Amino acid sequence: MSTMIKSEAAATSGLQVLQPGGWPQPKGYANGMMAEGRLVVTGGVVGWDIAGRFADGFVAQVRQTLENIVAILAEGGARPDHLVRLTWYVVDMDEYTTNLKALGKAYREVVGTHYPSMALVQVVRLVEPSARVEIEATAVVPR
Repeated sequence: MSTMIKSEAAATSGLQVLQPGGWPQPKGYANGMMAEGRLVVTGGVVGWDIAGRFADGFVAQVRQTLENIVAILAEGGARPDHLVRLTWYVVDMDEYTTNLKALGKAYREVVGTHYPSMALVQVVRLVEPSARVEIEATAVVPR
């Protein structure tokens, strides 16, 4: 039996967090999300600025990537609390795991305290040679 949970951020955007009964509560993400509305999808977003320059360092690239996602969402009339899924691709899992505290801080400063479904995948490389992270985002804007 599953439990539907409404987080504060999800409640204001018409989203429901899906949490199967008896499962441990995930930290920093949701196991599943349910939403109705207009779909907004990004491609793979990287941590470069409007001039095409990459931020220096992994955490800085993550911050810039999240800022870029927020900008794309805004173009579609969406906000960070409309996110239902983030898929992260990293070239070095250790860069991610050794920077969890700084990554959490950057995430909260850019996205807030809304934690959608997430997946983290290590890849051999990304299309942009300077990219350390690439994130795909899916959001649903309520009707």
